[in-house]
Amino acid sequence: MEVAENGDLANWMIPGKLVKGMGGAMDLVAGIDRVVVVMDHTSKDGKSKVLKECTLPLTGTGVVDRIITNLGVLDVVENGLEIVELADGVKEDALRAATEATIVAALPLMPEALDP
Repeated sequence: MEVAENGDLANWMIPGKLVKGMGGAMDLVAGIDRVVVVMDHTSKDGKSKVLKECTLPLTGTGVVDRIITNLGVLDVVENGLEIVELADGVKEDALRAATEATIVAALPLMPEALDP
């Protein structure tokens, strides 16, 4: 549901809503070397789910290594996120606009992009 720029994960509870339980998320984040989260980049109302800090109760702190969304792929690195890849048809500006978290590194420019 939410991932913070430091790798915090909140995916088991929305206060005030009935949920059946956290499933295996707590077990996964506690007993694995690498956590990859696959999710929508924004909520139904267009708000970022890739945040500076999670607002929902945490499932794990500093556990996420990579975030894959409908807009692209981001890695959790020191001091923020790094853009690894953009989804087809998505421009870097659009991904940045939909991301509340700090993006500290972007895709390298391809040589052909440097030609006038």
